[in-house]
Amino acid sequence: MTRAQDRILVQEHLAHEAEPKALSASEKAELEARIKAALKEKDAVLVAHYYTDPDIQRLAEETGGCVADSLEMARFGNQHPASTVVVAGVRFMGETAKILNPEKRVLMPTLEATCSLDIGCPADEFSAFCDQHSDRTVVVYANTSAAVKARADWVVTSSCAQAIVEHLDAKGEKILWAPDKHLGHYVQKTTGADVLLWDGSCIVHEEFKHRGLEDLKALYPDAAVLVHPESPDAVVEMADVVGSTSQLIHAVQTLPNEEFIVATDNGIFYKMQQLAPNKTLIEAPTAGNGATCRSCAHCPWMAMNGLENLLAVLERGDQEVLVDPALREDALRPLRRMLDFTANMNLKAAGNA
Repeated sequence: MTRAQDRILVQEHLAHEAEPKALSASEKAELEARIKAALKEKDAVLVAHYYTDPDIQRLAEETGGCVADSLEMARFGNQHPASTVVVAGVRFMGETAKILNPEKRVLMPTLEATCSLDIGCPADEFSAFCDQHSDRTVVVYANTSAAVKARADWVVTSSCAQAIVEHLDAKGEKILWAPDKHLGHYVQKTTGADVLLWDGSCIVHEEFKHRGLEDLKALYPDAAVLVHPESPDAVVEMADVVGSTSQLIHAVQTLPNEEFIVATDNGIFYKMQQLAPNKTLIEAPTAGNGATCRSCAHCPWMAMNGLENLLAVLERGDQEVLVDPALREDALRPLRRMLDFTANMNLKAAGNA
């Protein structure tokens, strides 16, 4: 973020951050057993993002849940028959699950887990920005509140943003994009579309630095550089692969390189190492030599998801995500457009295979 008021909001949230305490092996085992039992008892499924703690990801896998990026999380929660969906991630992911599944109960280990992109795009200010540019098609990243989604024409994730913007550009539509300026600029550059950018950024990805990455590449000249497009342009330009979390995981599995420098949240290393155990993963540097950083390559809000608060929410049934029904209807339309578009895109790709 660059606006002073947005930075203040982020700092206030981080000041109240409640990261789970470290647990012993025996404590983890007991909590995991109780969580597995509670998931069965409550007819609940656990859906976790790639950036959450490895213990949470492993538990989701072992209990028939899902570990995925935000697009696949949305799809999975929508299609799974469980009456309760427990979302281990950040607030907008829980809201998305509720928007798509109004008949289901959606719980989160903590409702305080938010996102700097969400904080930095207040619905009232964004709506006014849209009104000032009413000739543009409004495309918002999934990392936004339900109220911001309700003001949009399309919702996108980093895995489908380029394809959707290309589709709109081919129809001659001009784009108003929010909230991540780095991802928006990347999409603008790769599609050639007319894109007006909201000024927002992710506190994790914005900390990756070109100079530090350049120095690390000199130490590991044969390593492939994997970069999430929420990173600054100078970092993206150094990448061998630019993509969403799922696309970066696929790159580790399929590229011939033995070493990979990874510029995204280090929570992704669990799944990468699981699927490519013989590859060496190197965390891209943040904030420069000797500097301090706010995230150090790990989202502080994702880190708020722990085994203890996961068990607590299952046992108590609180921390429920609720979305106003009228707002939900407005937010559902752009989400459905995204899901329908990507489903058709996948069908076409399968037909051409």
